[in-house]
Amino acid sequence: MLTMKAKYALRALCALADAHPERLQARQIATVADVPEKFLEAILVELRKAGIVASKRGVQGGHSLAKPADKIMVGDIIRTLDGPIAPIRCASVTAYRACEDCPEPEACALRMLMGDVRDAMSDVVDHRSLEQLASEGHRLRKKRVRASAKAGRKASARTR
Repeated sequence: MLTMKAKYALRALCALADAHPERLQARQIATVADVPEKFLEAILVELRKAGIVASKRGVQGGHSLAKPADKIMVGDIIRTLDGPIAPIRCASVTAYRACEDCPEPEACALRMLMGDVRDAMSDVVDHRSLEQLASEGHRLRKKRVRASAKAGRKASARTR
C-alpha cells in the first residue's frame, strides 16, 4: 500500500514538474499540492538526498526537479520513500524476508501470487514517468472543470 508520505511526495513532485524550470519554495509547493508544510519539508530532504529534487538556499532559492520529469519514474519515487513495492516481505526482490509462520517459503502459493502482484505493480510504476503523471492530472482536472461547468449550466437552466 502506498503511504501518505509517498502520496504527498508524488503530489509535490507534480507541482514541481508543472513549475519547471522555476524553483518553488516549500510553502508554495505545500499550497499547490495540498500537503502539510512541515511533513513536506522532511519529504523534500529525502528526495534531495535521492537526487530527485535540487534545492537552493537564499532569496532566489527553492526546490526544483534535479532532472527532467520524463526521466523520473514513479517507481523510483515510491521506492525512495516507501521501500520495496512488494505487498508482503516474502515477495520482495530487494528486501526478502520469509514469513515467520510459513513452514515452506519455496512452496508457498501465496508468496508466488504476491510475487505476481509485485511484478504487475512494478511494471506500471516503473514505466510511468513523473511527466506522464503530471499530464494525467492536468487532463483529469480539465475534465472535472468541464463537467462541473456543464452541470452548472443545466442547474441554472432548470431554475429559469
